[in-house]
Amino acid sequence: MPSPEETNGEHPSAAIEADATGGADEATRQPISTVVIIIAMQTEALPLVSKFQLSEDTDGILFPKGVPWVRYHGKYKDLNINLVWPGKDLLLGVDSVGTVSASLVTYASIQALKPDLVINAGTAGGFKLGRLSTGDSLDMSPYDEGAILANDAVIKDMEGAAVAYVADLLSVPAIFIKAVTDIIDGEKPTAEEFLQNLVAVTANLDQAVTQAIYFINGRCLSDL
Repeated sequence: MPSPEETNGEHPSAAIEADATGGADEATRQPISTVVIIIAMQTEALPLVSKFQLSEDTDGILFPKGVPWVRYHGKYKDLNINLVWPGKDLLLGVDSVGTVSASLVTYASIQALKPDLVINAGTAGGFKLGRLSTGDSLDMSPYDEGAILANDAVIKDMEGAAVAYVADLLSVPAIFIKAVTDIIDGEKPTAEEFLQNLVAVTANLDQAVTQAIYFINGRCLSDL
């Protein structure tokens, strides 16, 4: 325990707090090394797996035994890229979309991979450019509509808020890249329009995420 003279009259905890703050600032000035991309659907994930020639984990030691989560990994220049997809629901055989899967996968990925940055990429329904909202229903329920209108949100996905919550909880910066598949307040049924546009919109999503990776490489968090 240092004496008062050794701390120049400052309380020891003040010095520790200053060091911690300085360390956090320094971290934002280091080049980004590891990125985790959270994507809910296999259709959205595979173009990026191909583009960056990512390899699928086969040893099954990264995540808890029995979960269907899939990690693809590889390098682009100075970046370690990890793409994590929640996989198929073990009972229903469909993509594990929604906030529950997104929050669990995000938490496990951050804990295991210690990324500098999380990117949540995927498709969404939209009205126009603006704030993103998140819900567990593909269709617009009256409750969802009320919450969206109250918060002036104009894009609705099924994972973003969950990823944002976990990333904030664990103090990892996160960005969100969403491609709009359907106009929620349009004339076509949501599910029909979603399926019609999914292939084309996924190609646009692939392009947008690729441009983001190109931009991030060699940069620091403070540059973003």
